[in-house]
Amino acid sequence: MAVLTVAFAGALMLVTHLGISGTGMRDRLVTGLGEGTYLGLYSLLTIVTMGSLIWLFAQAPRTSYFWYPSYELNYVPKVLLWPACVLLVGGFMVRNPTLMGQGALLDDDAGRDAAAQGVNRITRHPFQWSVILWATSHLISNGDRVSVAFFASFLLLSLLGTFSLDAKKARQIGSPWAGYARVTSNWPFAAILRGDNQLRLGELLLPALAGTALYAAMYFGHEWLAGVGIY
Repeated sequence: MAVLTVAFAGALMLVTHLGISGTGMRDRLVTGLGEGTYLGLYSLLTIVTMGSLIWLFAQAPRTSYFWYPSYELNYVPKVLLWPACVLLVGGFMVRNPTLMGQGALLDDDAGRDAAAQGVNRITRHPFQWSVILWATSHLISNGDRVSVAFFASFLLLSLLGTFSLDAKKARQIGSPWAGYARVTSNWPFAAILRGDNQLRLGELLLPALAGTALYAAMYFGHEWLAGVGIY
């Protein structure tokens, strides 16, 4: 029952997020309600659905497993959380037209070039991919059905959300977005591999240092954050 409850809460979060913000329904709601009212209601919906999922997960017993945790599997989050932290922190160190109110960055070539720097060279969705790495690593390392349902919800939300966000920005911004999309990529390193962007290690030095500091804080504070120590 706990697994079904968490899975239902996760599905509700997915439907309300992807079914509204990433579709034409958002445009119709903004037209009818106004931008401010829509954002307020949508933020409330996000708090309720995501908060309910997290609360249910915290209360649910973990007694049924798809696979059992092991010392070897526990290395997966230890490895993947470092790039997740770098992407998370680095995403706040560069301007990004995928964020609300930042679409004007693409009005000229200088703005587009500035937006295609730092961790945005790796992926134009650094926050979403940090969540993808976090959710994937914890899904693999835990193995119980409740955790799989919980972390899979966030994995799907962020992964599908990258495509949904791309579609929304293409509708809102138009041809300037197409130019930005050509020099960046959703999938990490894809734009670099196809030759449309370059890896500049100097731009990643500060994100790497700050991300490492965050990783260390999460590593040594995991028991305080999640109630479970790292073995």
